[in-house]
Amino acid sequence: MISLIIRITLEIIGGLCLLYMLAIMPRMIKRPDTTLFKKVYFAHRGLHDNAGDAPENSMAAFRKAVEAGLGMELDVQITKDGVPVIFHDFKLDRICGAEGKIKDHTYEELQSYTLCKSGEHIPKFADLLAMVDGQVPLIIEIKAETANVSFCSIIDELLRAYGGAYCIESFNPMVLWWFRRHHNGVVRGQLSSNFRKDGDYRNVLYFVMAHLLLNFLTKPDFIAYNHKFGKEPGRRICRHIYRRPSAAWTIQSQKDLEQLKNEYDVFIFDGFCPVRAE
Repeated sequence: MISLIIRITLEIIGGLCLLYMLAIMPRMIKRPDTTLFKKVYFAHRGLHDNAGDAPENSMAAFRKAVEAGLGMELDVQITKDGVPVIFHDFKLDRICGAEGKIKDHTYEELQSYTLCKSGEHIPKFADLLAMVDGQVPLIIEIKAETANVSFCSIIDELLRAYGGAYCIESFNPMVLWWFRRHHNGVVRGQLSSNFRKDGDYRNVLYFVMAHLLLNFLTKPDFIAYNHKFGKEPGRRICRHIYRRPSAAWTIQSQKDLEQLKNEYDVFIFDGFCPVRAE
């Protein structure tokens, strides 16, 4: 009787382990080439200084990154009138000192605000693509507050006309699901962190996202994880067992970069200029 209970228990555990491995499995067939993204470092929101004349996600910060030969990570969301713009926060208060959200304003309305203490304005995504023109690779984070991600078609139209190297990523799994269905050839990454506050998850969705349990649906090509929580099992399994690239965000010192170089493939940095060892 005891041996039967042990056998059933082991079978249940084995079955749960198999389900878990299937749930977090990234894209395994017809993988797009991700080699280029491993050859450069990526400046988080451009090579920026929020106290200077090139604040985050500004054209000035992006020009500086291009001049330095650095890749760039940037954030895209949609205005009230359907214009893709580059801005990280959903709310305007931190960067523009204004009320409301990006989605509450038209593009023209947003041009009345400046970024931080500079004279820079919220840029159009199309203007950024025209300026970069393939000179450096881009990591494009698509911001989405809800499961309604139909606006991805607007962003995708611009990307299909762009000749440079890029990939997309998002915290919202529905964004990746949209690209899997409508533009499957695009390199796509799942952004994540451990999402715990005071040791607990805010709700079950954050647990699912932290442990990458929707990978079976979205089939990401890489995992971009908060480097402070890089020991989370899902990220490690995707890199070491499924052999998919892992991106670290956001590295803030050369010391951290050196310590993590064997655990990640792609590095998004902020607050310093990295030195690549020859």
